Amino acid sequence: MREDLTSVGFQELTTPAEVDSAMTDQKGTALVIVNSVCGCAAGAARPGVKAAVAASPVKPDQLLTVFAGGDPEATARMREYLLPYPPSSPSIALFKDGELVHFVERHHIEGRSAQMIAQHLVMVLDEFCTPATA
Repeated sequence: MREDLTSVGFQELTTPAEVDSAMTDQKGTALVIVNSVCGCAAGAARPGVKAAVAASPVKPDQLLTVFAGGDPEATARMREYLLPYPPSSPSIALFKDGELVHFVERHHIEGRSAQMIAQHLVMVLDEFCTPATA
C-alpha cells in the first residue's frame, strides 16, 4: 500500500518533523495524499492519483504522502495543515505556496472510479500547477 505511491515518485512522510519540513515555507505546488488501508484507497484514490499525475501535462512540484494506517503521528501533523477540513482517509490535497487550494475528502472518493478521480485531479492540476518550461 505504501509502495503503490512511493514507487511512482511520492515522498512518504513518516514523522511529524518530516511533515513540518515538507510543509513549512512550501513553495510551488504539492500534491498530498493521506493514504489508508480501506478499499476506496486501493480501488479509487491511489490509482486515480497515479493516473492523474501520469496523464496531466502539468505536474505538481512535490508529491507527498502520509499513511493513516501506519504513521499516526505524521498523519495527525499533516491533518493540522489540512484544517479546516475534518480528518479524512483517504484524502487528496493540493497546496500552492503553502496554501491549501483544493481538497478531496473521503466522501468525494467513495463510490467513484479511479478514472473519475483522475479526470477531476487533471483539471485541478491544470488550474493550479505551472507548466514545465522546455
